[in-house]
Amino acid sequence: MTRYLYEKDLRPMKYTILTSTKHDRTVRAIAHRLGMADAKLRMAMIRRLDMSLLENLESRWEMGQKHADGGDGVAGELGCELFTRFIPLLDTETMQSIHDETTTMIQNGLAVDDAITRGRERIREAVLR
Repeated sequence: MTRYLYEKDLRPMKYTILTSTKHDRTVRAIAHRLGMADAKLRMAMIRRLDMSLLENLESRWEMGQKHADGGDGVAGELGCELFTRFIPLLDTETMQSIHDETTTMIQNGLAVDDAITRGRERIREAVLR
């Protein structure tokens, strides 16, 4: 019988990474930006992200803030590229759908801040799914 090398549950190791000093600061910053609890975001990250991505979370967050979503104001506020490419909490199709709906709300006369708030709510729901 062949046993797989990686059949071990990695959740405790991922949690240890996310609660280290620098990573915890990054998780708190991301959770604040998304308007969600730190613990819920940690659970979602443990479920969705692999070990190497978690190890590099701080640098990916910093690079994403500098280089993501440069041209589109709505995409920048929502973090479209930040949360799909740099820290992949959502798939591209879901984020594009949220962006399109937010843009449509703005075009239909809803205040930009209200539309962005609703878009972030949708992002939170999608991350927690």
